[in-house]
Amino acid sequence: MRKEVTRLALLATMWATTSAYAADGVTTGPHGEKPTPAASVSLTAAEEAQIKDGKFTAALVWHEMSEYTNAVNNGAQDEFKRLGIEVVAQTDAGFDAARQKADVETVLAKKPSIIVSLPVDPATAAVVYDPARTAGTKLAFVDNSPAGYVHGKDYVTIVSDDLFQMGNKAAIAMAQALGNKGKIGYIYHDADFYVTNQRDGAFKATIGQDYPEMKIVAEAGMADPARSEEIAQGMITQNPDLDGIYVTWAEPALSVLSSLRGAGNTHTKIVTLDLNEPAALDMVKGGNVAALVADEAYTIGVTVARAAAGSLVGKPSQPFLVVDSLAVTKDTVADGWKRSLNKDVPATIADALK
Repeated sequence: MRKEVTRLALLATMWATTSAYAADGVTTGPHGEKPTPAASVSLTAAEEAQIKDGKFTAALVWHEMSEYTNAVNNGAQDEFKRLGIEVVAQTDAGFDAARQKADVETVLAKKPSIIVSLPVDPATAAVVYDPARTAGTKLAFVDNSPAGYVHGKDYVTIVSDDLFQMGNKAAIAMAQALGNKGKIGYIYHDADFYVTNQRDGAFKATIGQDYPEMKIVAEAGMADPARSEEIAQGMITQNPDLDGIYVTWAEPALSVLSSLRGAGNTHTKIVTLDLNEPAALDMVKGGNVAALVADEAYTIGVTVARAAAGSLVGKPSQPFLVVDSLAVTKDTVADGWKRSLNKDVPATIADALK
């Protein structure tokens, strides 16, 4: 079985995007868009009937398949089915931009009314989707859009996370784990990537503004996820008295967890972002991991499908739609897994909960 790689690890190393930072506690999109709650996207009974009568079709052209993408895909599939839209193709580009371009060209032979996709490389993605745009296919995106594309003209919408909310909830979870006081290590993503930049910044801002007895005493930037173990070991060696460590996403957090275990440290708590089976298993067993903050990935799929379907009957959509997030702890892991991914927790976690 090929190794699963999180969307953030791949996106962080391959996406070049324009900086867009959250200001005053508000998430902004990849091009500075203001966020609109995904829950606001709705269709009237008349619009749904019109969509069902239209005999429309859709294709799902994914960047890669991971647990996150599977959840988004399942949400889109279910919503299209509910609306009577047949999914005629689903592809996996293996995070290869050239392959994604070929995938778009292949699925266009089926003449889909809609293409839902997450661009591998937004900076060069216009050439990937131009044939679909020229054909009149409605385009709706997850997380980002091709550089140069105009909302409402070239694509329907972008659906993603409420990024500030995720970082804010990570800070609150850390405070709860430490009793609102203690020394914190902060491992952030040291790259120009709007998703991680906003999430990391929100964590740091919340700690600084809301928790005067909690201090970030050690910081380390991580540009290359492959160096996460080296970074973790350096921070823990130099700061053995840390009460907590924030890590920018779950895969690097596993390196921190490994380093803490290697040092025999059972005291320092970890809070990170995105669901991850090994990290959740440690959390359930009472280990170092205190909380995992996740987005509602399944709802992203439902929302992008609903917005795209609405565009077929003339219903406009806001440019940047965001889903809620949730802090998953030992006590809420089963419900959190279901809410985020719309699936049961893995068997290893279910067994540990018994």
